[in-house]
Amino acid sequence: MTSRTQTTFAPPVMQARRWLADVTFSEDTPLINVSQAAPVDPPPEALRDAMAEALKDPETHLYGPVLGLPALRDALAARWSAQYKGRVKPENVAITSGCNQAFAATIAAICSDGDTVILPTPWYFNHKMWLDMSGVTAVALKTGPDLIPDVQAAKALITDTTRAIALVSPNNPGGVEYPAETLQAFFDLARAHGIKLIVDEIYRDFDSRDGPPHGLVSDPNWGDTLIQLYSFSKAYRLTGHRVGAIFASPDLLSEVEKFLDTVAICPSQLGQKAALWGVEHLDDWLDRQRREILDRRAAIHDNMPLLTAKGWRLMGCGAYFAYLEHPFAASSADLAPKLVSAIGVLALPGTMFTPADDSSGERQIRIAFANVDRAEITTLFARLASLDWPLATPTSPA
Repeated sequence: MTSRTQTTFAPPVMQARRWLADVTFSEDTPLINVSQAAPVDPPPEALRDAMAEALKDPETHLYGPVLGLPALRDALAARWSAQYKGRVKPENVAITSGCNQAFAATIAAICSDGDTVILPTPWYFNHKMWLDMSGVTAVALKTGPDLIPDVQAAKALITDTTRAIALVSPNNPGGVEYPAETLQAFFDLARAHGIKLIVDEIYRDFDSRDGPPHGLVSDPNWGDTLIQLYSFSKAYRLTGHRVGAIFASPDLLSEVEKFLDTVAICPSQLGQKAALWGVEHLDDWLDRQRREILDRRAAIHDNMPLLTAKGWRLMGCGAYFAYLEHPFAASSADLAPKLVSAIGVLALPGTMFTPADDSSGERQIRIAFANVDRAEITTLFARLASLDWPLATPTSPA
């Protein structure tokens, strides 16, 4: 008998951390860890002070509403309405224990055993893992060289069992920002087929574009099709406090509430109060963080010619990620562990983001650059350029 957890793979980030065992790094070549996107710095001091003050409130230590603090739901509804130029009400908002739980709750609310959900590849591995553990089949929608999913290819994959298409923009792992017209086309496709479009926008605060990244919420009936996911982990460095959000129709959130009440009862009160304080006070601080991330993105492009000359290709870059195609003969599954001992770099192989029968991941590596500054990015690229491993045989033209 196979349990639900046995239907899926081990957590990739935890697997990668084990590659560090028994490896000693010198002062001249310290470890450069670009394996995980979570910020390692604490929240800003003013936010930590506000959290310390919140701890004095007895209600902080009690159960709260299952769908989240009303004040936070109100604030998010107002922010979403303004930023997306649409109408979002508090009853369209649910607070969750992180964005992964937001996805899990959404799938529990819309899917049953044997259903299918379309995921563009390379995919975010935790989405695939949750679908596996839910008895839901992930249908791979392979993207092209630009990593942008094609709506006509998605249309060909829709069947009677399809319940949703799940997109991540800005993308993890690819970093690409999906064009507004791409998201609109997927919205129209989902609505035409009576399925949901899930858009995970956890990295939206670091989008390089000014203004709303899409116009989906301006549709007066957006809730019949669209489900948006969000998190405060990246925005305010609240990773350990697990505060995320779902934006959806009230009818769907009534189903989500059943899941949340059973799994966690309510999100962390302290985390929610921290998120609310951030929404009310940290816009300028968050804008500075965005500009810093955009400068690191620029540093990737500035240093890329060094790798291009060695046969590497930049497939996507944005938010926290650069997605690279390497030139070597060996699979990235074998190369990534070797990078640790060879040049002191911890990165994730593309095989962690692709189906087992998709060989494209063998040529790909994800770089998460949120925790490395411009100087460290320069060092990272110099180390990668120093590799002289056997090269892959060039593919002959068809």
